[in-house]
Amino acid sequence: MKQIVILGGGYAGLLCALTVRKFVYDNEAVVTLINRSPTHQLMTELHRLAAGNLPEQAVALSLTKLLKGKRVQLVTEEVTGIDTEQREVRTNGGDYSYDYLVIALGSQTAFYDIPGLEKHSLPLKSIHEANRIHAHIRQSLARYKKTRQQADATFIVGGGGLSGIEMMGEIADMLPKWCDEYHIEPVEVSLLVIEASPSILPGFPAELAARAMTSLERRGVECIVGVPIASYHYPVILLKNGQSIATHTLIWTGGIQGNPVVASSNIETQRGRAIVNPYLQSTSHNDIFVAGDSAICSQDNGLPLPPSAQLAWQMGEAVGYNLYAVMNDMPLQPFKPVIYGKLASLGRKDAVATLGKNDRQLKGLPASLMKEASKAKYLTHIRGLQAYLH
Repeated sequence: MKQIVILGGGYAGLLCALTVRKFVYDNEAVVTLINRSPTHQLMTELHRLAAGNLPEQAVALSLTKLLKGKRVQLVTEEVTGIDTEQREVRTNGGDYSYDYLVIALGSQTAFYDIPGLEKHSLPLKSIHEANRIHAHIRQSLARYKKTRQQADATFIVGGGGLSGIEMMGEIADMLPKWCDEYHIEPVEVSLLVIEASPSILPGFPAELAARAMTSLERRGVECIVGVPIASYHYPVILLKNGQSIATHTLIWTGGIQGNPVVASSNIETQRGRAIVNPYLQSTSHNDIFVAGDSAICSQDNGLPLPPSAQLAWQMGEAVGYNLYAVMNDMPLQPFKPVIYGKLASLGRKDAVATLGKNDRQLKGLPASLMKEASKAKYLTHIRGLQAYLH
């Protein structure tokens, strides 16, 4: 009997496990999913958890419940290495042999060797980090109430991409409530987004990026664009233009890099991410498939697809089918991504979005409702509502 081992319980790993069991019978293969956490984390909702707008159980769904009745063995251990010669996965709890391996370990925060950034900033890539940000913001406001040090009331998001803008949108929405709670005037609090690119939300149409900036500025957020962060010698951020800002809170969402387990394996990689063929197989090992942020997948124009939840979902399902195909000597299906659009929330009642092949633009409440509908669609697809309710 074949051993299929899936590394990672995020969007790609979970969808791969659910899909492969639609095609592969119990007597054909044992399917094992290894994840360091017992939960499936909704990465697209971390900013809401960090702002205190969602409870943790709405963002971290039990993998045991999601996989119930799916004939997938769940192992809650951390992957430490991959031995492609022995066809074994190393974890902090043991070794696991595989005939076919799926790597869906996601990505990690990139700090780009900016002095002080990794040590002092607050990244946003996990439930733990989101909870840490929420606690830190509240502690800073409580401290400011006593000390009146401006660094305690200055909240900066480094990185004006999707994650950073969504995080700041939530902070801007919650600020009046927090100020009431701590008896602070909102004008005493400084909110800033710092983006190295010429505009926030790179990849969105210029009109929507401008609309997002206006929405944030209307709620007191200052957006500094075209200026990278040079260093963070706590508590002072130094920008490349010489400007310095004192803050005890720098939330860093400025970039991602490949998982070190992938980077240190002997599969073919580029900047820590696996290079794959059109079927999402490793270009160096045809018994290994890679999905989600762990893979570099090129578009028809040769440019890599930008990492996103919707693509990880599709890649996971594509790999699930191709495992069935390769086991049965059938033709593999090339991965054909479908980009449904882009969605960026700017708080609870505002968002910007592009939809469909024609990039139809939505703004305000319609875009917010579209984002909620997208989340509901995904939860329905993975039976996440049942996992959440039960």
